[in-house]
Amino acid sequence: MSARLELFGNETASKFLKYINSAGRVLHETTLPAATQELVKIRASQTNGCGFCTDMHTKDAAHAGETSVRLNLVAAWREATVFTEAERAALELAEQGTRTADAAGGVTDEAWANAAKHYDEDQLAALVGLIALINTYNRMNVIIQQPAGDYQPGQFD
Repeated sequence: MSARLELFGNETASKFLKYINSAGRVLHETTLPAATQELVKIRASQTNGCGFCTDMHTKDAAHAGETSVRLNLVAAWREATVFTEAERAALELAEQGTRTADAAGGVTDEAWANAAKHYDEDQLAALVGLIALINTYNRMNVIIQQPAGDYQPGQFD
């Protein structure tokens, strides 16, 4: 299986990725915990059916020390006892921010207020940016049918 379009081999796609990757570096430098960032990226990627990003971010999280129990339970985070209240708030925000087409009001006031209890304004800004960014990557990879499974941690560093 191969992708419909080679993102790094196409001049326009490569330029676009350069800019959105820069946005990702900005978010990486914030005080939003790295583990939370990976959990959010995994959950949004699962929700969007992006195999490439799910593969990438579960492997990156494991490489950074995340446990297999937590990684295996991201999709069922509501029933899992292994996530902190702050992580649960971030996962809820990620789901609602990803499923905006499914809900007329988008992100609920309750989900926002819950996230705001756990994260300061800069961390909330990082969460919003992260959710938007991972959704961009997900959509690109789903549209071109980017194959999943071969990613190695650090491959794009």
